Amino acid sequence: MAVAQPKPRSGVLDIEAYVPGESAVAGGVRPIKLSSNETPLGPSPQAIAAYRNAAGNLERYPDGQATALRQAIARRYGLAAERIVCGAGSDELISLLAHAYLAPGDEGIFSEHGFLLYRIVILAAGATPVVAPERAYKADVDAILAKVTAKTKIVFLANPNNPTGTYLAIDEVRRLREALPGHVLLVLDAAYAEYVRRNDYEAGLELVATTENTVMTRTFSKIFGLAGLRIGWAYCPAAIADALNRIRGPFNLSAPAIAAGAAAIEDQIHVEQAARHNEVWLPWLAGEVEKLGLEVTPSVANFLLIHFPKEAARGAVACDEHLKSRGIIVRRVAGYGLPDALRVTIGTEDENRKVAAALQEFAGRAAP
Repeated sequence: MAVAQPKPRSGVLDIEAYVPGESAVAGGVRPIKLSSNETPLGPSPQAIAAYRNAAGNLERYPDGQATALRQAIARRYGLAAERIVCGAGSDELISLLAHAYLAPGDEGIFSEHGFLLYRIVILAAGATPVVAPERAYKADVDAILAKVTAKTKIVFLANPNNPTGTYLAIDEVRRLREALPGHVLLVLDAAYAEYVRRNDYEAGLELVATTENTVMTRTFSKIFGLAGLRIGWAYCPAAIADALNRIRGPFNLSAPAIAAGAAAIEDQIHVEQAARHNEVWLPWLAGEVEKLGLEVTPSVANFLLIHFPKEAARGAVACDEHLKSRGIIVRRVAGYGLPDALRVTIGTEDENRKVAAALQEFAGRAAP
């Protein structure tokens, strides 16, 4: 006799679950983990101290408004604290935006090699994901606009984009916003904004401040080194902040996370050290890879997208296995439509040199 059991609503089991970067290699060897775009400098000592101090009051619920964190963010960027919404990573905020503004029959747009989470949250809301082609691994405003229909409710734009490391200049982002219908929410995912050193780049604060239909999300998981605490924030028009606060969990950030995040954003010396490290080693590693005859997509973030030949012996999968044999974990990106590429996070000086040496070894071994 068949036993009745709960069934998820239609479409849920059709969603392909997000698979994070690997974190272990065979043999119990401590790996060089360059698969998740984490900072090699770790978190600010001030953030660690604040986290430890908060551990003395774990019996108490956290502040459900994350007031100290929102105020610290507001001070840093000159923002209105009441328009900041905090979440368990920017992932939660992206999911909340989809649930708040998408319904069955609606459409959400993202670019061809955009963050995999966008498809997941659109489908989870019962809406239809629509993919806009990119040009040279870069979001294309005209291609996005060509995909807009009466059903479009959200456009997700990662800027810079993961896993390509490319970005759109602020003039292009403004052009996109101006051409989108007013009812379409533009979500600017600026997870890697702190790494960008380009005069024509802006994360989106001005657009949020001057429009009623733009949101910018940020994270503490990258340059701030707090990935393990899951802290993100969104700057929103007042009406959108109100909607998100109505549906988010009442205590979606822990007290230690709130304390550590507030301390981290105050320590700009540590952030600048991380940015300067990346400024040195991002171009260095790109140059070493290009010497091997491999194509590297120009990146403004803290990672490189490296392209490999299609031949199996010289390809991305073979190289990934070779790197693992040397204790180095990088990210396969076939799920992003890039089966012949690997994404490599910028690590410490020693890690970067070991990656370059391992890639040189692979190229020599796999040479025809």
